[in-house]
Amino acid sequence: MILLLQAGAPTDMSAPDTVWMLVATALVLLMTPALGFFYGGLVRAKNALNTMMMSIAALGVAGIVWALLGYSLAFADGSGFIGGTGYALLRGVGLETRGTIPHLLFMAYQGTFAIITAALISGAIVERKRFGPYLIFVALWTLGVYAPVAHWVWGGGWLGRLGVLDYAGGTVVHVNAGTAALVAAILIRPRKDYARQALLPHNVPYVILGAALLWFGWFGFNGGSALGVNRGAVLAFVNTMLAPAATLLAWMLVDLARTRRTTAVGAATGIVVGLVAITPAAGFVSPLAAMAIGAIAALPSYFGILWRSRTRLDDSLDVVAAHGLGGATGALLTGVFATAAAGGVDGLLAGNPRQVLLQALGVAAAMLYSGVATALLLKLIGLAMPLRSQGRDEAIGMDITQHGEEAYTHGEGAVLLVQGATTPESQP
Repeated sequence: MILLLQAGAPTDMSAPDTVWMLVATALVLLMTPALGFFYGGLVRAKNALNTMMMSIAALGVAGIVWALLGYSLAFADGSGFIGGTGYALLRGVGLETRGTIPHLLFMAYQGTFAIITAALISGAIVERKRFGPYLIFVALWTLGVYAPVAHWVWGGGWLGRLGVLDYAGGTVVHVNAGTAALVAAILIRPRKDYARQALLPHNVPYVILGAALLWFGWFGFNGGSALGVNRGAVLAFVNTMLAPAATLLAWMLVDLARTRRTTAVGAATGIVVGLVAITPAAGFVSPLAAMAIGAIAALPSYFGILWRSRTRLDDSLDVVAAHGLGGATGALLTGVFATAAAGGVDGLLAGNPRQVLLQALGVAAAMLYSGVATALLLKLIGLAMPLRSQGRDEAIGMDITQHGEEAYTHGEGAVLLVQGATTPESQP
């Protein structure tokens, strides 16, 4: 966010700014069900609903937790590490202005960021994570991990004071979620079928639809981070169009060079990577720089996915490569391409190499804190209840075992359930 004024500051509410921020909030909220479609299409049919529900559930859990306490921990006055409880239970959060928009609207807009950040993590642990423990994890992670990191950068915390740039969440959202996804995938362990059989997407059109809706919603994600109708919003909006286009083109060219064909799943993934990469830089770089960031970001994420597929790391939907690597690449390149003329501070190419070091510090701090805190939360929850489903439940499918329904009638899960789940795990 480029400007964080204290609530009650003597600035009159701007009707155009308020209207834009209402639209932007709705656009970012749309991104979470869009993520559900993107993730849901990538899994097997018997797990489609459960995967989509992990995104939908974050709307309720993270949304309410954010309003009750998370917003206060991120944006109320506090220490350099975490905010206080001044806004707990939305105390003091009303229709008074914060900058040029109502304080209540600012809270809601920030809440959409908290929601989708928590939902992103689910992509690393789908097809085996039990739904109840997942809900508890989302609540605790939003309060204990997302809110502090948001405070560090946007709420007056220590990274923001040092001058770390993060326009709309490359570090706060994507590096944070990508690191948590890595830790969760390791601790929850691979699916029982991982590396034994091909785990193919069941509905590629869902993946494309999800990517398209994410791109649409991302205009609110980045453009709304200007907090009004201004030059920053226009720049971020245009960069959000150009950077993913460059990533998509680069991704397809690499695919063609490697395999002589391009895949739809790869193209959709490239779009998302480009969106992630431009997020920290959207209002700080020129359109040409945005295209460069998008093209460059394709490489680490593309080859990160290839590398992961040859390991025992079962990051089911490649959250680490797409969001972790994509966010880190974008954050570092922000320090390279940022210019004061575009609305930020000068970066490396404008004669300020220190900014790259600051960006690297922000990425490292978020990774360290998110990794350790996520591991502690999962271990704590694991002491009270199992984190993952049993082998029989995985064989039947998470849709039926966790929700009692399935995406497609007479699907794979229903057949296994009728047959008593005759799998190696259920045989004597």
